[in-house]
Amino acid sequence: MGTAHPTEMSVEPGAAAAVARLTVVPQRRYGIWVGTAFALLLAFLIVRAFASNPAFAWGTAAGYLFHPSIMRGLSNTLILTVVIMALAIVIGTVIAIMRESPSPVLRGFAGVYVWFFRGVPALIQLIFWFNLSLLVREVSLTLPFLGTIFSARTNDFMTPFFSAVVALSLCEAGYMAEIIRAGIKSVPSGQAEAASALGMPYRMILKRITLPQAMRFVLPPTGNEAINLLKMTSLVTFIAVDDLFYSAQSIYARTFETIPLLIVVAFWYLAVVSIMSVGQHFLERHFGRSDTRRDPLTMRALRNAVSLAGIAR
Repeated sequence: MGTAHPTEMSVEPGAAAAVARLTVVPQRRYGIWVGTAFALLLAFLIVRAFASNPAFAWGTAAGYLFHPSIMRGLSNTLILTVVIMALAIVIGTVIAIMRESPSPVLRGFAGVYVWFFRGVPALIQLIFWFNLSLLVREVSLTLPFLGTIFSARTNDFMTPFFSAVVALSLCEAGYMAEIIRAGIKSVPSGQAEAASALGMPYRMILKRITLPQAMRFVLPPTGNEAINLLKMTSLVTFIAVDDLFYSAQSIYARTFETIPLLIVVAFWYLAVVSIMSVGQHFLERHFGRSDTRRDPLTMRALRNAVSLAGIAR
């Protein structure tokens, strides 16, 4: 005996009338109401304090927004961020691959690298590389039977800018290595095993199979690291690199307009971070376009298949 389809089952009139008489009472969310009221009150107080306190000197801050020194410092900050992030991604990728290598020596080296450069504060590394000449007076390359090919004093090439690039690149590479390694491990190992069984070399497996699929897992934390690196470049002020913060410091050290200049620095950091966040969003959408959960055509096809299956029953 077949069972009746749910849509074909009849409902008793008395039950239908009882359901119609029910009153739906929405759940009272007192915690959300209190939290919303508190957030609105706090936002009002903050805006009023910013608008009414003359010590902020908004007019003075607006006058310094496009000051030549500020623009020069902003360009140096952006150059530092791009160069350091590019080097960190390259070095981090190599370290991540080494950590997944079957060689225990390579795995051990990569593990020690990540342990050291993630464990030592970035400011300590920055000051160490800036003072490298105290340990190494001269760098030279000498080959047998050829003599000295290259020789230079450490102070001649370890400028503040170059020291910042080296220190922060090595430091950031430690974090990028773990991000990329996590992305590699997110790819099912069966795919690499199948490719290896077909005779593909390990380098081609990484290039064609593992790394392209790992990108959608690597990209979001990489974007966050890039934003964090942009702000971390303010540490180079300690070794006299002419970045955005150092430029503002050099101005308010003469004019004593500390708060307006700090507002200018905060404004430009927020502006650049906002632009980077938008770019990160579009990159994530590009690399996540194969995700069926976000593909409307695939979801529509799934819904149609389910509907057809229900009609067939």
